[in-house]
Amino acid sequence: MKEQQYSQLISQAKSLVSGEQDLIANMANISALLYHNLKEVNWAGFYLFKEAQLVLGPFQGQPACIRIPMGKGVCGTSAQSRTVQRIADVHQFEGHIACDAASNSEIVIPLVLNDELVGVLDIDSPIFDRFDQDDEKGLVEIAKILMDSQK
Repeated sequence: MKEQQYSQLISQAKSLVSGEQDLIANMANISALLYHNLKEVNWAGFYLFKEAQLVLGPFQGQPACIRIPMGKGVCGTSAQSRTVQRIADVHQFEGHIACDAASNSEIVIPLVLNDELVGVLDIDSPIFDRFDQDDEKGLVEIAKILMDSQK
């Protein structure tokens, strides 16, 4: 079921960014696509790497933290390590930054282009252990599509 859903989302993401190189515009559309199509998600969006920190970019959901230091919280950890962070219970994550008290699980995918950190894709859920390997695989592919639009 999830595989089919991600197959559709990947196809839609490709269509949304096709022929468009503006990163902010593409991030805005991808965040809306994910927010409105993934079940049990209360925030979906991007943080951009600027001035040695993460700065809030296009998103859907409640207002969010504007700046996140590298290595801090789930987003800062993903950005610094350039690894996917799939956290079943954010309250157990050391240094978690609670931008929205309703969030209980989170997945963050680093965005890298030409070996340079661009930012992260961040998705939160009020459900514990909401994100699994299928989500990770699909979201990594969508992040890759976004980064490929910048080439």
